[in-house]
Amino acid sequence: MAAAERNLNDPTFGLPDLSCLTETERMQVIAVMQRAKEFEFEEEKKMMSPRKPMEGLLSKYTNVMKGWQFRWFVLDTESGLLEYFEKEEYKKQRPRGSIHLAASVISPTDEDSQTFTVNAANGDVYRLRASDARERQHWVDRLRATAEYHTASIAQYSTPVPKKESIQVHTAVKEATPVKLGYRPHSTSIENINSNVVISRSQYKPQGNSELSGALRDVKEYIVESEDYRDDLGELIEGLPKSGTYLTSLDKNLLLLKATSSATMQCLHQCLHILHTKQAMMNHHPLPLTAPSKPRSYSGLRRTSSQHSAPSTAESYCSTTSAQMTSNSPHLLTDPKLNGDMCKDIINHEEEVLDETEYKDSDLDGVEEHKSIILHLLSQLKLGMDLTKVVLPTFILERRSLLEMFADCMAHPDLFLKIPEKSDAEERMLTILEWYLTSFHAGRQGSVAKKPYNPIIGETFHCSWEIPHEADSTAGGDTNHVKTDRLIYCAEQVSHHPPVSAFYFECPSRRVCMNASIWTKSKFMGMSIGVVMVGKVTLHLLDYGEVYTFSLPSAYARSILTVPWVEMGDKITISCPQTNYSSAVVFHTKPFYGGKLHRVTAEVRQGETGDVVCKVQGEWNASLDFNYANGETKSIDVQKLKVWRKRVRPIELQSENESRRLWQHVTKSLSMGDVETATEHKRCLEDKQREGERHRKETNSSFPTKFFRKMDDTWMYKNPLTSQIKSPPS
Repeated sequence: MAAAERNLNDPTFGLPDLSCLTETERMQVIAVMQRAKEFEFEEEKKMMSPRKPMEGLLSKYTNVMKGWQFRWFVLDTESGLLEYFEKEEYKKQRPRGSIHLAASVISPTDEDSQTFTVNAANGDVYRLRASDARERQHWVDRLRATAEYHTASIAQYSTPVPKKESIQVHTAVKEATPVKLGYRPHSTSIENINSNVVISRSQYKPQGNSELSGALRDVKEYIVESEDYRDDLGELIEGLPKSGTYLTSLDKNLLLLKATSSATMQCLHQCLHILHTKQAMMNHHPLPLTAPSKPRSYSGLRRTSSQHSAPSTAESYCSTTSAQMTSNSPHLLTDPKLNGDMCKDIINHEEEVLDETEYKDSDLDGVEEHKSIILHLLSQLKLGMDLTKVVLPTFILERRSLLEMFADCMAHPDLFLKIPEKSDAEERMLTILEWYLTSFHAGRQGSVAKKPYNPIIGETFHCSWEIPHEADSTAGGDTNHVKTDRLIYCAEQVSHHPPVSAFYFECPSRRVCMNASIWTKSKFMGMSIGVVMVGKVTLHLLDYGEVYTFSLPSAYARSILTVPWVEMGDKITISCPQTNYSSAVVFHTKPFYGGKLHRVTAEVRQGETGDVVCKVQGEWNASLDFNYANGETKSIDVQKLKVWRKRVRPIELQSENESRRLWQHVTKSLSMGDVETATEHKRCLEDKQREGERHRKETNSSFPTKFFRKMDDTWMYKNPLTSQIKSPPS
């Protein structure tokens, strides 16, 4: 342990040989490494599971004794309850008091370094005192983690916070206290939820739905406007000098104001998300594709409510050269309502050919050669800085667009098309989880972390897969002589600031479709770069009237100064309100010391009973072990699964704004190792995009998207399968 602490404090520990660098460069590397260690240490503390119970001795201020009394406190992270007993040996008896931590506020006080308060949602306030400052911080961190977990459970599973009288020991026994919030069935129905939070079903009138939606949109606009003021406040504070006799950026009152404003905005986002969830459940509609739980950084979005369409390419990107096809073709992915531009946007999937080779990226060459560029870039960045507007060096790029990378994640379309085949709701959720966990290894090629092209606004990518009905299809993908199902993919870059990518899958023969709009938020973290995938994915099974909602995990590029490598880390929930089944997936990041790479765990629960029907553990790029409630087990080696190559139209048949044609010169130059030429072609595309942005700003116009339209906070495909097929067959 002592050795580990020495390693953490030693800024040169773990660094490569720096003797070839100048003293200035060496000090830069050491400074960046020290910041990275501190940041990763804090991130590791945050990633610690809040599910482990905690107990200990605290002083509680009591109104009965008018003073401080020692009490034994027990934090049950599973149920979200904080209970206290008179003494430790009385733990098996009924607690003296208990509060639920969902939606509670835990605040250290400024009167001393030991006192803190717990303000519960039901109005109860516990004023507590730890033995020292370190012990107080430990309790505050664990209580906050538990509170955040159960607050998120309320939004996901629609379980109300227990009322005050339900957990007072003088009016109810301990068995009446709720356990496992969000998983156990609650005696109160949705009609009994506090009317101040959501309109009850008995009061709901269909004709008022538009008024309610309008009110929620107004609230969203107010929140966005408040975020702008919050951002301006943060920038003003950061602009103050860091030292001096007058007001500085490190003034404790200003820092408290900055932290309080950020926490308030996050709370408002969570409340709005809960209201959206309630409205969607009452309307039997899928949850709006919002991601309110991730607050924006001070250097992030600016006035996005009025500028949802940002930079673009030149006007040439508004037109295409796609061949006009006849309307009776059975495989045309198009929208007949494109304001007279239907012929230009028709995609004929009969022209597609099988990709010659599976995409494999090369290793990152010339790290030493480009080290000065990396050092210069690192010296300009700050911890937590938003990298959305930062132009990164060309040599770290993959030879494909982000839109194509999303398509490559559908490497196992046969697993995806098995989902609607399952007749049981539990089997469908298990199949979705199996497909979800096996999809990431194909999208992430190579051991070295590289970045796909940032799509240009208006850029599109189209492809498809043909999956034979017979299981003994040929390994090469020849499906000319067997009956096949065609899975179609359409993606479009609909915004540049923020960078929003929308994509859509559909298979009409299996009556399944999936819509998503994702925007990437990158942050600098010392020796790492974190990329958060903000947004939601909705999967529709038309035969069952079911909608599954989930998100994508965050990715981290580590060791960016030497040989970068990638890992994923996040907590994801796959939920279906129609069946009450849900899957909780955790992508574990590697701890600072020890631990395994690419570890993932998951469990599937039945919402009404809270029963766990399946547990999964393993590595998302290697082997996954499924353990079912009936005792059965199943192992999947993702490297041995068949990868179905996608079908793409040749470049000469693609329009000017399709990914492979748009980036063909950059791709060719990178393949030849000519980074300078690739950089020039890349700069040309970016200049055209900025030119288009200036033009739209001068004319006060927005970019005309082709295949997707904006609905509230997400982008939806204009002609989805759900609108073509109104109801399941009888």
